[in-house]
Amino acid sequence: MSVLRTKPIKDVQAQADADGSDGKLGLRRRLGAVDLMGFGIGIVIGTGIFTLTGIEAKNHAGPGVVISFAVAGVVALLAALCYAELASSVPTAGSAYTYAYATMGEIVAWIIGWDLLLEFALGSAVVARGWSGYLAELFDLPSAWFAEEGSIVNLGAIAIVLILGVVGIVGIRECARVTNLLVLVKVAICVFIVVAGLFFVKAANLTPFIPTAEPAGSGEDGIRQPVTQALFGLEPSVFGFAGVLTAAAVVFFAYTGFEAVANLGEETKKPRRDLPLGLLGTLLISTVLYIGVSLVLVGMVRYTDIDEGAPIASAFEAVGAGWAAILVSIAAIAGLTSVILVDLVAMGRIGFAIARDGLIPPSIAKVHPRWGTPYRISAIMTIGVALLAGLLPLSALADLVSIGALCAFVLVSVAVPILRRRRPDLERPFKVPFSPVLPIVSALACLYLMLNLSVETWIRFLAWMLLGGIIYFGYGYRRNRLARREQAAESPVERAVV
Repeated sequence: MSVLRTKPIKDVQAQADADGSDGKLGLRRRLGAVDLMGFGIGIVIGTGIFTLTGIEAKNHAGPGVVISFAVAGVVALLAALCYAELASSVPTAGSAYTYAYATMGEIVAWIIGWDLLLEFALGSAVVARGWSGYLAELFDLPSAWFAEEGSIVNLGAIAIVLILGVVGIVGIRECARVTNLLVLVKVAICVFIVVAGLFFVKAANLTPFIPTAEPAGSGEDGIRQPVTQALFGLEPSVFGFAGVLTAAAVVFFAYTGFEAVANLGEETKKPRRDLPLGLLGTLLISTVLYIGVSLVLVGMVRYTDIDEGAPIASAFEAVGAGWAAILVSIAAIAGLTSVILVDLVAMGRIGFAIARDGLIPPSIAKVHPRWGTPYRISAIMTIGVALLAGLLPLSALADLVSIGALCAFVLVSVAVPILRRRRPDLERPFKVPFSPVLPIVSALACLYLMLNLSVETWIRFLAWMLLGGIIYFGYGYRRNRLARREQAAESPVERAVV
């Protein structure tokens, strides 16, 4: 049996067409284009605006963080084009995992599925801790149980994950309604931030736009320096254009969630039309909002004085607009709530797809007969995320989300020309322009951003991949559906010889 065996496209399409109302391994189609865009914006507009903007401006890029968001947005858009072609051609749960299984082989699919579980689990845990911090600031709650710093067990983060996990399990339509409402609130507040913040922007705060590179502090050397600096023996530094690129690699975390839209292919009424609209609409709207908000932030407050905990709210307080700070905190809570919810939903669908294929026990892929959701795997994932959010600090999680997403985007970009070559007859409602050039550019751009993440992040990522390899060869390699099909097809003589 080969680790590079591929899953037939007809099997993928048959699973996508199955009805999950009686507990079979299929999901119900209940979503439209607006719902998909709501999910996309709901997960993308969150931590990037309300937290990472200030952290990266202060520590790596200065006002140049605006360029960082633009660079990350362009790379994300290239990847989104590749996702749009594959999602419209093979609309299924599992997104990049399933695309890889159909094009590059089982071991690659497992790697990307395991990688995506890491991305969404840590992503929701990171955001849950940010949510807890904003809630503590808004209502003056005890830092010992809600703050990012000083808390041993973050009860706020645990509570919000468990509550939203229940919402996600109860039904996809209920998730869509909650998410769309939260999206309306936070998009309105983001527009308010840009419009109101423009009145407080000072040109002096934007000069120099890209601060001169300077030696990194002790916390930025050794395994904490970017891989590019370590490979070429460069002195660890921050700011300058290298700092802008480092910030771009980190804030890419803010865009990663758009792939959650592709995970909803089996629950979309008209996937061939609506999935590309949901993916590309999400990225375009989110990129414009990110650039606008980050520009206003670094224009209102000198980048050296930005508060990393709640950068936008504290910026309005610094200019004497405390009332606006309250609105921003409310928007942050709404925005981060939708991010956690969509992360949990997407993670459940990825786990469902992997279990359905037998790479992990298929019994946990059961669909609830009433709710139409993969409730067992979703409950398991929710409990795991709650533990991560309650016990691990944000700084130990965020970079891993970026590297996980970038790895997935590299493989998705490569899958586009491979699938075109292997299945030229496959119907493609949306096609990436200038293929294979644009998918190759997308893969290289994502790889370059990966190399701008720290050596420490790479070590943690490779450790996670090693654990995944142990699980695959210990369980999934011989027990998955394709392996059992191959074993059943063997003749008695062949089995005797073996």
